[in-house]
Amino acid sequence: MLSTALIVGGLLVLVDAGLTLAWQEPLSALYAVIRQDRLSGDLTRLERSPPSPLELGALSRLASEQRRIAYLARTLARRARAGSAVGRIRIPHIGANFVVVDGTSPSDLRGGPGLYPSNPFPGSPGTVAIAGHRTTYLAPFRHVDSLRHGDVIVVDMPYGRFTYAVEGIRIVKPSDVGVIRSVGYDRLVLSACHPLYSAAERIVVFARLQRTVPSGRALAAVDARRPSSGLVGGALTPTPLGGQRLSTPPPAPSQAVAGGR
Repeated sequence: MLSTALIVGGLLVLVDAGLTLAWQEPLSALYAVIRQDRLSGDLTRLERSPPSPLELGALSRLASEQRRIAYLARTLARRARAGSAVGRIRIPHIGANFVVVDGTSPSDLRGGPGLYPSNPFPGSPGTVAIAGHRTTYLAPFRHVDSLRHGDVIVVDMPYGRFTYAVEGIRIVKPSDVGVIRSVGYDRLVLSACHPLYSAAERIVVFARLQRTVPSGRALAAVDARRPSSGLVGGALTPTPLGGQRLSTPPPAPSQAVAGGR
């Protein structure tokens, strides 16, 4: 009986290793499926919740679409809890579609790709940075190494859709925090451990903001600005937000570039 149990146990270990090499670690993937399902429900509730009266009052005093979206981005960043659902990332070229959480701690990244707490949320000027796993917990960034110049990355937030175009990929040391600092335009940086099954380095994808389309809370803010006897109808014209000068402070020197195996 003992020998049979040992043989079965050994076979299970081999199967687990084979699946991890060919696809991703199955046990952590099952855990992440459950977490993503719950986070998806949380995100839906967040997207459907209207701005508070206080937020509507503040938004009604902001004249431009860009400033209203930036206000909503800052508000969500302040209120989000570590590991909570805040948005969704889609990368069509590699078939990625995941709920994004706030934070990049090991616990946060078990739920899905996570926004760096040191960097702004999409919609605020600066470098948006998202970390994710490559071999465990559904491996959301497993195939980011196959992205090429011009490939599209879409990040949906409760207040807008942000479309980025890939500009390049670099392999860096975990201590090279300069890759997530502000530059002269709005951009997105994805980071993950590299090579596969190792945390020795980080693979970093750089993508430039191409287009911003308001949605959800940002549209409610537009409604709040209309006079009570205002006109009915008329489409809102999306305004691209690329090219702003950045105001986000650089991360602390002790910070490392996040990633996940």
